[in-house]
Amino acid sequence: MPGNALYTDLSGYYDLMCADIDYRAQSHCIHRLQQLLGNGANRHLDLACGTGPHVRHFIDAGYQSSGLDINQPMLDRAAIRCPQACFSRQDMCSFTSTQPVDLITCFLYSIHYSASIERLKACIASVHAALVPGGLFCFNAVDKHTIDNRSFVSHSATHADGLFTFSSRWHYAGAGESQLLKLRIERTVSGQSQVWQDEHPMVAVSFSELSELLQPYFEVHVLEHDYQKIAPWDGVSGNALFACVKA
Repeated sequence: MPGNALYTDLSGYYDLMCADIDYRAQSHCIHRLQQLLGNGANRHLDLACGTGPHVRHFIDAGYQSSGLDINQPMLDRAAIRCPQACFSRQDMCSFTSTQPVDLITCFLYSIHYSASIERLKACIASVHAALVPGGLFCFNAVDKHTIDNRSFVSHSATHADGLFTFSSRWHYAGAGESQLLKLRIERTVSGQSQVWQDEHPMVAVSFSELSELLQPYFEVHVLEHDYQKIAPWDGVSGNALFACVKA
C-alpha cells in the first residue's frame, strides 16, 4: 500500500492508531509556550491536522483554530469533530492562509512528512509567511543521528471491527536526507488476521541542521520532548520540541 494510501483507506481507524497519545497534554503545553514565548493571541493553525484532535483541544481552550491536511477523509472526520473550525486540503509545504495567524503547530513528528530538505525549506517559508510578527511555530522532531533502526513502539486497541495492533519505527540508512517511517497494522477478527504494512518517505535532518534552516526566519528555542514541563533540550536525547518565534 504505497505513499499515504494507508491513511486514506484506514482513516476510520486513525484515532485508534493514536489512542495512546495524550492530545490534551500536548495542546496545553503549546498553549503555555504561546503565553510565554509567543504573542499570547488566539488565531491558530494546525499543520497535518489529521482527524482534528489537537484542533478540538485548542478550540476548547478559547482559540480560533483551523487545520490543514492532504487527506480528505481525515479532514471530513475533523470537520465532524470540530464544526467550529475551518479545514482545508493543502500541502503543508506550499500552503497559504487567508489571514495571518498567531500560532502554528505541527504535532506527531509530521514536519518530517516534508520528505526532502528543499520541501522542508518551503514548509518553513510558508509558516513564516502565515504568521504575524511575534507569532509562534511549534513542532516536534527526531534527530537522524540518534535513530535506532531496531527500536519500535506498539500498542493494541479494541474496536467494533476487531482487535487492532499498531507498530511503528524509524529507519535511517546512516547518510543522506531521507529516512522512513515504517508502519504495521494488524486487525484480528474471530481468530483471522489481516495485516497492512506501509513505509512513508520522511526527511532526515539533525537538530543542528534544522536549527540552521529555521534561524533566518525565527528565534529558535529547542526544548526537551516533555509535554509535562518546559525545559531546554539536554543536547543528548534524539527527540525535541522546537518553539520558533517570528522576528
